[in-house]
Amino acid sequence: MKLVLYPHGGSGNHGCEAIVRSTCKITQADITLFSAVPEEDERVGLDTICNIQSDHCSISRFSPQYIKALFQTKIYGDKTAYDRIHFSPVLKAAKTADYILSIGGDNYCYGVPKFIYLINKEIRKKGGKTILWGCSVEPESIKGEMLEDLLGYTHIIARESITYQAMINKGLKQTVLIPDPAFLLNRIDLPLPKNFIEGNTVGINVSPMIIGHESNKGVTLQNYIELINYIINKTDMQVALIPHVVWSHNDDRIPLNILYDRFKETGRICLIEDHTAEELKGYIARCRFLIAARTHASIAAYSEKIPTLVVGYSVKARGVAQDLFGSYEKYVIPVQSLRGRDDMTIAFKWLQDNESNIKQQLDSIIPIVKEKVSNIGSILKK
Repeated sequence: MKLVLYPHGGSGNHGCEAIVRSTCKITQADITLFSAVPEEDERVGLDTICNIQSDHCSISRFSPQYIKALFQTKIYGDKTAYDRIHFSPVLKAAKTADYILSIGGDNYCYGVPKFIYLINKEIRKKGGKTILWGCSVEPESIKGEMLEDLLGYTHIIARESITYQAMINKGLKQTVLIPDPAFLLNRIDLPLPKNFIEGNTVGINVSPMIIGHESNKGVTLQNYIELINYIINKTDMQVALIPHVVWSHNDDRIPLNILYDRFKETGRICLIEDHTAEELKGYIARCRFLIAARTHASIAAYSEKIPTLVVGYSVKARGVAQDLFGSYEKYVIPVQSLRGRDDMTIAFKWLQDNESNIKQQLDSIIPIVKEKVSNIGSILKK
């Protein structure tokens, strides 16, 4: 089976990397990954499990393609002529693929994905079969141009039930509910750094993205500071600061370094450096609790049965937690709801008090989740 994966922003986001690795593992297919930043993917070793190509090409002003696009733009008002050349590597590969998988999870959550619409339209005109893979979509966004595009998918794999129900309500009957493929991501355990005690460390992940969604300026970092103060002063646990996205424009290490500098003299905290998705999962798996801003940091923890509090801002955090626990209340604290300095600490105390019950629920549900994920490949084979 021959699959094309797009759009992929690069493995500087280790959640994107986790989806690719898990998809390769589940499907056992001949996969070509079209990436915006191939060098990031090569750096984490994705080139050893799939073929990586750039999703775009440069356009020479003296090429026949450029002149043709100029003619189409000026004479016929074709506003997508240059874009079709730009994304021609994907369009060319799609002609010989069995399926074209639109990956990324939440590409339909951030504004209008015009370039995805364009690529899908061109692929479908040629008879290509497109699948939306492991997605979350805000229910109120499913309308107009987005709904028209979604109707063109052969299958839609929703990774959580809020998105699934919204899709069904909009008439997207080709939708199925299967958890995120990254629940099956492998883990690699590297040596633990100083101040990381296996089984008695709280992993903490912060992202600039949740800070950008806060209602009160500065309240997010204040809450993390109060939480770390509580852990250090009121418990015997350590703290590990764990990044999961390291893009220059969206780097978890920036807020994590602020927290590390504030508490490093306590001897109770460590800062994990950038690693591959599998290696980061290895650190997360050896925590006692995780406080996560990034979806795939939380999925790494859930899959290893680690009690997790998600500081979320969108449907994906709520949906994943709801499917695991029956409700997302207590398991997800919306960053927009943060008001006082100790909101996150109060939520963490509840996690502590219910640690045994949470682990029991994860022990029960995670094998079922992993079994469902492992069956995704059968959809493609049929």
